[in-house]
Amino acid sequence: MQACDDDPRPLWRWPRAAYVHVPFCAHHCGYCDFAVAVGQDQRIDEYIDALTLEMSRLEEPQPVRTLFFGGGTPTHLSAAQLETMLDRVLCWLPLLPNHEFSVEANPGSLDDAKVRVLVDHGVNRLSLGAQSFAPHLLRVLERDHRPDDVCRAIETARRYIANISLDLIFGVPGQRLEDWMADLDRALTLETTHLATYGLTYEKGTRLWKQQRRGLVQALDEDSELALYTRAMDVLEAAGFEHYEISNFARPGFRCRHNQVYWANHAYFGFGQGAARYVEGVRQTTTRDLAAYLKRVHNGQPTYFQSEELPPRARALETMAVQLRRADGIDRACFQGQTGFSLNDLAGPTIARLASLDMLRDDETTVRLTRRGKCVADAVIAELLME
Repeated sequence: MQACDDDPRPLWRWPRAAYVHVPFCAHHCGYCDFAVAVGQDQRIDEYIDALTLEMSRLEEPQPVRTLFFGGGTPTHLSAAQLETMLDRVLCWLPLLPNHEFSVEANPGSLDDAKVRVLVDHGVNRLSLGAQSFAPHLLRVLERDHRPDDVCRAIETARRYIANISLDLIFGVPGQRLEDWMADLDRALTLETTHLATYGLTYEKGTRLWKQQRRGLVQALDEDSELALYTRAMDVLEAAGFEHYEISNFARPGFRCRHNQVYWANHAYFGFGQGAARYVEGVRQTTTRDLAAYLKRVHNGQPTYFQSEELPPRARALETMAVQLRRADGIDRACFQGQTGFSLNDLAGPTIARLASLDMLRDDETTVRLTRRGKCVADAVIAELLME
């Protein structure tokens, strides 16, 4: 379903983007901190009904330019369940012309029937969680697919979808530079349009975090992890990819438009267990517990457990932090129009100092991270926020 966008409200106040969370998975990976539901497939139909009911609180359909189904594993659903869910969602979130509709997929659960359902409903971008092509690293990450599954999934999807992204993880315990080079080389041979390279994080409460605490796995040291990150920059940029965000690389014309909404700090809808939304300056996060989500929706209660509306200055600082993640950086004029603050008023002296240290580049129109700054981006952003 497509609609016309004649909404005059600015993008940072009212969404033209939406995220839908599909929590169901066949297996919970040891490093994963997302809201997932394992062994609860009998509740999928009930979840789709609840999702429909939650979206009906919009009262009228809200056209979107970008739509993103994440998880969990959306393609864990059967083709029939996917079709039902897509039909319901598109009734409330009709796609605008020239849309981007992304769906995350596990290489082990994607088949021709599911891809056909996705494409028939406007999906034109697929994000595959490869993470690695090395069997020993997949075991450390507790992934439930094999390296060959990635190639098979891409071959299946490419019959219908040209825009395919791969996720890769670096900094895995035991990972060597040659392992990472082999992963990058293998990814390039698959000729995808987009690559996301994420440094492994040990999220509190995950099995991997517990293993590290007990000394069962050892995290890579900072120098080794930095070497992997810089090698990714060198290899992928040499192959023609744009390093358009700290962790993301794209062929020209294939940046993820939906994720760019987050990095611009623009508004977005969010539906489903564990989903976040940012509408009219209010940021809310839905409960991560499946049973609680279902109960709250069916009882007509708010689904969120956390709600926050930042004061203007704090919101401007948040915008500065997320926009600096982009290779395009922060456009001074656009930033002031969006936030009501000038960059110099917020952090002028710190920007100047970081520029003198070759962490930032400031041409008086745009402020962006240098290559050196990208390597310590979190520290650079923290410096700016301290001011």
